Amino acid sequence: MALLLLLTCLHPGMSLERITYAPQLSSATLAGRLTQSTFTLEQPRGQFSHLNVSDFDAIWLVLAHSNGGHQNFTAPQRVEDTPVPANFPQAGYYVTLRANRALYPGGQPGNQLRVLRVGNDTRCSPMTRGCNHPLPGPGPYRVKFLVVRDRGPMAETEWSSETRLQQAEALQAAPGPQSAGTVAIVAIPSVLLAILLTALLTRLIYTCYDTCGSTSISGPGELVCMRRYNTLHMFSPSAEGGF
Repeated sequence: MALLLLLTCLHPGMSLERITYAPQLSSATLAGRLTQSTFTLEQPRGQFSHLNVSDFDAIWLVLAHSNGGHQNFTAPQRVEDTPVPANFPQAGYYVTLRANRALYPGGQPGNQLRVLRVGNDTRCSPMTRGCNHPLPGPGPYRVKFLVVRDRGPMAETEWSSETRLQQAEALQAAPGPQSAGTVAIVAIPSVLLAILLTALLTRLIYTCYDTCGSTSISGPGELVCMRRYNTLHMFSPSAEGGF
């Protein structure tokens, strides 16, 4: 009977131990608590302190798309089958942020703020196991923690509620007819700018006409005659008689 119970526990298809805990967004007022590619979770402190979880067990964060990805998630039985961020478009889920029980102790966290920022690593490759790659879109997403031993997964938490990331919003004109005040605010600067440009153009034309009308400018085909002058100290009667 004991042998049968042991074989049942080691069977790959057995159901995982359920930890009654659901991950949740950080309650602290943080800059960047939700961005276009990341979100911040509370650390699951003290949730893995029971005897069935050892310090050598890996604790992964499973991230799945809420539109079907979390329902299709199957805990990998081998390390080689661990889904990576590059699998997310097809599978709808992957695992990241590997930790162990010692990193999530119980008790008060003290003065340090202990959070998990999902999608915060821009340097790792999406093909790398455990890469905390920026999230590819606004979601919605769900997460849970998965405890894995060498022989396979052995425990998991509940799925979190949906998390939606921020989205960039394009500036758009207000729909419907514009009020008279809005039209006046837009029209007055345009009229003043037109008057200023007209005054500058008029001044430029007047200046050009005044300058060009009082100065004779020779064209390239005109001959220019210049009178020859001899200075007094260079004049010599004997030289003049020689010509």
